[in-house]
Amino acid sequence: MSTLTITLITLIAYQGVLLGIGFWAKGRNTNERDFFLGGRNVGPFITAMSYGASSSSAWVLLGLTGYFYTTGAQALWILPGVWAGYIAVWLFIGPGLRALAGKHDLVTLTDYLALGSTGRARQLIIWLAAFMIIFSFSFYVAGQFQGAGTAFASAFDLPMSISVLIGAGVVLVYTWLGGFWAVSVTDAVQASLMLIVAILLPIAAIAALGGPGAFWHAVTSGAANTTAVPGAGALASLGFVMGSLGIGIGPVGQPQLLTRLMAINSQKDIKRGFAIALGWAVIVFSAMAVLGLAARALIAPGAGASEGVFFALSAQILPGVLGGIVLAAVLSAIMSTADSLLLVAGSAAAHDLGLARRFPRHALLISRLMTAFLCIAAAILTLALPASIYGRVLFAWSALGAAFGPLVIAMAMDRPARPAGVIIAMLTGFILTVIFYLQPDTPGDWLERVLPFVIALCIALLMPKRMARH
Repeated sequence: MSTLTITLITLIAYQGVLLGIGFWAKGRNTNERDFFLGGRNVGPFITAMSYGASSSSAWVLLGLTGYFYTTGAQALWILPGVWAGYIAVWLFIGPGLRALAGKHDLVTLTDYLALGSTGRARQLIIWLAAFMIIFSFSFYVAGQFQGAGTAFASAFDLPMSISVLIGAGVVLVYTWLGGFWAVSVTDAVQASLMLIVAILLPIAAIAALGGPGAFWHAVTSGAANTTAVPGAGALASLGFVMGSLGIGIGPVGQPQLLTRLMAINSQKDIKRGFAIALGWAVIVFSAMAVLGLAARALIAPGAGASEGVFFALSAQILPGVLGGIVLAAVLSAIMSTADSLLLVAGSAAAHDLGLARRFPRHALLISRLMTAFLCIAAAILTLALPASIYGRVLFAWSALGAAFGPLVIAMAMDRPARPAGVIIAMLTGFILTVIFYLQPDTPGDWLERVLPFVIALCIALLMPKRMARH
């Protein structure tokens, strides 16, 4: 069989598995909490692997690999920042978040941020948070759909419009059917596939270069080692390092990640899940760094779009049949990343804005309809306003991180901000991120990724609530 046939068969089989999981999980959803949190009964392995998949996929496989390809070895500063984010969420934020979520029956991160607030202040916090989530996730999901479209177009030479619609359609079906359980299990499958690819491809790339010694020579001699800020001085280099490390502060404000900790089965499962999640992240992110740096020596600069280098390198270094299987597995994995984003955006619209409460008999249907509406909106955004996957995802990542992360940290420190502080910190972090995003890039985008977060954190800590929220 041809590579194209192998790829198509593998892809169809994998999509069948995803849809099967959706039908299996459908019976587990009897109410809104089941649909958005899986009944708060998810084990450590599924939680850890789905956390990894939700924090990665298209921007890691395509965006980050392409970034290493174009930037060189200095992009390695991203890795410790990412891993520090895992440590902060699981060990510093997770235990207290899970305890409060269980005690107060919290369904969303917005519920957590509004805890202890009343009246108009509470309503304003909820509406602001819901708007920020829906707005940012429209760009985030669009980035995932663009990754799926790029993958389909690369594999089958399809137009981008058809490719995006196919990816969005499959994701919508199993998310609609199975809710949080379907999303978590499919993400765990996705993370497992990413792990296999992350082990396979770098080994093949190093072998293609002639072995570890040849790879190290390429990295250090110039083929892969290039300054990220040509001709820059010490301040610009410092800004680049700060911006790269700053990617790691985003996870503490990401609803799609923090809800994983809200849904985990018990406190003791958090430590077990952390070991699995961090081990996965070290392997996968390191592997994409190796792949991107190896690509600098194997693929001539300017030979194609940077975010297509993953597929170009796969086709070059893998045998036809194996390359087809890997390609099918990866593009399927990319497609399934959008599911948790859609689910959180749907919870913001249906639960946080109160649409489901207004029609309690149809709460589950309303939750599903809002998820479908946001899926369609993201697909339209993908086709109408094309942009780089890396830039689009990191904008949403930074905006939500700066809006919510400082408040989550303040609560973890047992210094929750009073309602006015919550509102001011959220608005400051979010608006400053948007403003800096619209300005010319700074080295490492440190203004966009770091400064809004730091300012919002100062506001949250300087406006504490008198009594802790316990």
